[in-house]
Amino acid sequence: MQTAHTLDVLRTNVAKLRGASDGRERARIGLVPTMGALHEGHLTLVRRALEECDAVAASIFVNPTQFGPNEDLDAYPRQLAEDAAMLEAEGCALLWAPSAEEMYPEGFVTNISVTGVSEGLCGGSRPGHFDGVATVVNKLFNQVQPDMAFFGEKDFQQLAVIRAMARDLDLAFPHVHSIIGVPTVRESDGLAMSSRNRYLSDANRAAAANLPRAMQAAIAQIEAGAQIANALSELEKALMDAGFDKPDYTVLADAASLEPLERLSGKPARLLVAARIGGTRLIDNMAVSC
Repeated sequence: MQTAHTLDVLRTNVAKLRGASDGRERARIGLVPTMGALHEGHLTLVRRALEECDAVAASIFVNPTQFGPNEDLDAYPRQLAEDAAMLEAEGCALLWAPSAEEMYPEGFVTNISVTGVSEGLCGGSRPGHFDGVATVVNKLFNQVQPDMAFFGEKDFQQLAVIRAMARDLDLAFPHVHSIIGVPTVRESDGLAMSSRNRYLSDANRAAAANLPRAMQAAIAQIEAGAQIANALSELEKALMDAGFDKPDYTVLADAASLEPLERLSGKPARLLVAARIGGTRLIDNMAVSC
């Protein structure tokens, strides 16, 4: 696996992967963007990319522009050597690991804002977060120019923002239909894998398993015809009884627009939840049959 820290080196290595230097047929490159602190969820994205593409590039960049003033950028885990070894073991061909100065050189003034799907949910409590996400992902797409890109469905709103950005800006590498959402990878007790799980105490980690259980119970109620407001209220109560703070949100939303739903409409729907336990904010989402 080759590692690039500067844009010139990245572009040279991308050209080699594509076969541009010796006239071979253009190889398909899949991109897996990450912020590092890799776990099985990230590695699942790499494996899926290898199934779909000739070569896989991954990026590791802790993006400062998506952290708010009350969020500790410096505390975000950084383990580049360990992460690189994991990626190489999975067959990743190229790692793009730029510095903040390389990604945002002096004089950088551009910002991409995707309204609509970025509003509410996590966007409501983290102003500017999805502007930072859209801007850095657009830059990653322009830098690597992948044929496909792979993101976990655990960050469902983020995936919706990135797809809207790619659609609205007419991106070709990747095209919006080549931005692939990969199902959430879960621990044996159902908790969604996340870099944030490492911050949970043993007691809070055990209690956190109540999040997916409570969501599944709410979905069963909704699919059986219960009032959505009642099912969401019971979901919130179940979480607080398990030791969570009052959830930031529990929302049944249209899976495409993320508009909240008061009733099932026959279109794909998603239950999305964000809640804190022991100071750690966990998010999750699950599909709801229409």
